[in-house]
Amino acid sequence: MSNQIRIGIAGYGNLGRGVEAAIAKNPDMALVGVFTRRSPESVTPLFPQAQVHSTSLLSEFRDVVDVLILCGGSKDDLPRQGPEMAAMFNVVDSFDTHARIPEYFDSVDAPARANGKTALISIGWDPGMFSINRLYGEALLPDGATYTFWGKGLSQGHSDAIRRVPGVKAGVQYTLPSSEAIELVRSGSRPELSTRQKHTRECYVVLDEGADAAAVEHAIVTMPNYFADYDTQVHFVSEEVLRREHGRMPHGGFVIRSGNTSEAHAQVIEYSLQLESNPEFTASVLVAHARAAYRLNQQGQYGAKTAFDVPPGLLSIKSAEQLRAELL
Repeated sequence: MSNQIRIGIAGYGNLGRGVEAAIAKNPDMALVGVFTRRSPESVTPLFPQAQVHSTSLLSEFRDVVDVLILCGGSKDDLPRQGPEMAAMFNVVDSFDTHARIPEYFDSVDAPARANGKTALISIGWDPGMFSINRLYGEALLPDGATYTFWGKGLSQGHSDAIRRVPGVKAGVQYTLPSSEAIELVRSGSRPELSTRQKHTRECYVVLDEGADAAAVEHAIVTMPNYFADYDTQVHFVSEEVLRREHGRMPHGGFVIRSGNTSEAHAQVIEYSLQLESNPEFTASVLVAHARAAYRLNQQGQYGAKTAFDVPPGLLSIKSAEQLRAELL
């Protein structure tokens, strides 16, 4: 382990398990341990040799963990954990509440900078990889418009909103991008698209016994901030069908920049993802950025940073010489 980057995982849900799997695919990294708020004895890691500890013991690992990957949620966990952990460790997280990123950045930057630590925040595929591609699009085609489409994918937040509707026993929600809207954007015509024109939402719901299906459907499709602005379909299914056909967590999407380099020539840049497992891919992005966080810290670049601040070469296990020879 002496020549490897020593990684800790804080939180062991779907994302934490994905990080453990990703570390195993990166030979320059070693897992120091999984840290959980649950009883460590109740947690079964993917690999039997992985050590599981209570999060209350994290401070004892300050000199043992090179980078701590934070796998908590953006709503309640990371706003507290990010600043606290950045005072003790180099950290990487996937904070994804877009509107609150500036204030979250500031809350993590101060403790990280004061303690000589490097914190990469809001790392994932959106924010993260999609953010980088939006930036490239704007920089390369300043006369243009950027479009982001999400899906087809299972939305965890919207699925949770469905499950809170009275009469719903279980359910999931998929975000579907409009193929017609995507083709319009690809044409280079720079259409102005409403929220409803860009995406639709599809819900699969298991009803509580005796629940009124019409009332449940109405409550879902009229829900503000989640479904009211979209064309939404609600399908009622059995628990077995939900478990068998909707137990996975696919996602993906597109970032498209449509612009003109002259009056005569339109240009279109497109970046897309098709993911069988949203958390596993997000975890892979986090692990690559853990390598970058470690290297940035070695260079003395302290404080909070985002995907915009990471030179691409620092993500790769390969040396600069290898990259020039093999990928340039």
